[in-house]
Amino acid sequence: MRATAWLLLISLFCLTPACTSEKKTEETAAPTSSAAPAPTDADNTARNAEVNTATETPTAQGENAADREITASIRKSVVDDASLSTNAHNVKIITDAGIVTLRGPVKSDKEKQTIEAKVKQVAGVTRVNNLLEVEKLQ
Repeated sequence: MRATAWLLLISLFCLTPACTSEKKTEETAAPTSSAAPAPTDADNTARNAEVNTATETPTAQGENAADREITASIRKSVVDDASLSTNAHNVKIITDAGIVTLRGPVKSDKEKQTIEAKVKQVAGVTRVNNLLEVEKLQ
């Protein structure tokens, strides 16, 4: 019994300094910096940032029924056109007091003109601000 107590006491005594020295080493060790660059965000937030605050954003959409109906009609017309690219199907359409603002990238100048023509065909549209951007080929 005495031998067991002594072994237990010696074991605790031997392990305690090892544990405390490891803690001190971890606490005092300088943080290591990784050589790998920080990952970049996989979004286009910078592209969508407002440069000109006078430019309409989707939050400027008119809240009246006429503006919502105009936007819905334009969106349906654009999405139903299978000849347009996915980017063209997803352009931002903002209507406020009958004035329609188009924003976003399209694949070609033809798509830009096609979407503007579709907007002009919708009843209630008084003016079109075509801010669509043609993507640059890489």
